Amino acid sequence: MMHLGYKVNEIFYSLQGEGFYAGTAAVFIRLSGCNLHCDFCDTKHQEGRFLQVPEILQEIERVCAGARPSLVVLTGGEPTLTADDDLCKTLAERFRVVAMESNGTHTPPVGVTFLTISPKEDFVGDPGRVTIQSCNELKLVYTGENDPGKWFEKVQAGHYFLQPCDTGDPEKNAAILEKTLAYIQEHPWWRLSLQTQKIINVR
Repeated sequence: MMHLGYKVNEIFYSLQGEGFYAGTAAVFIRLSGCNLHCDFCDTKHQEGRFLQVPEILQEIERVCAGARPSLVVLTGGEPTLTADDDLCKTLAERFRVVAMESNGTHTPPVGVTFLTISPKEDFVGDPGRVTIQSCNELKLVYTGENDPGKWFEKVQAGHYFLQPCDTGDPEKNAAILEKTLAYIQEHPWWRLSLQTQKIINVR
């Protein structure tokens, strides 16, 4: 049976704005669709077109325009719903790091070399229940009210990041940032992750 392809929302070349690889040139493959509906989601990922692996590689070459970045990021939406072993293994032949940004509700494919889990269970309840117990990076959206401690105990990670929740309200955002900084100072095994792509106005 012919593979229908991967529903791709967009492929673009930019800088990683968040977490461990912040500031690193990266190709982003945004896959369409998510199993959760978070109120603060700022990504319009529902639309997309079905592409085969060769078409994805061709689009990567087009957006990179001769550049050879070492990092590719599979994101969404929720990329584990679409990406599979074949796609990730092929990307691993082209890139040194195949990163995936997931909500942790599904097992990632073989070929992912840097897994970021960003739990949403605190916000959507049982549909967002995290099933992954270890990852390279845990990146928790922090409102100042949810408890990072339980995630430090629940998920084993190489790096732990707190990312202030962007509510769209500058006054609320300032208060959340202040709480985030205070929490990290009290619990220094966490690090701050900012959405620098918004600060410097890039995709």
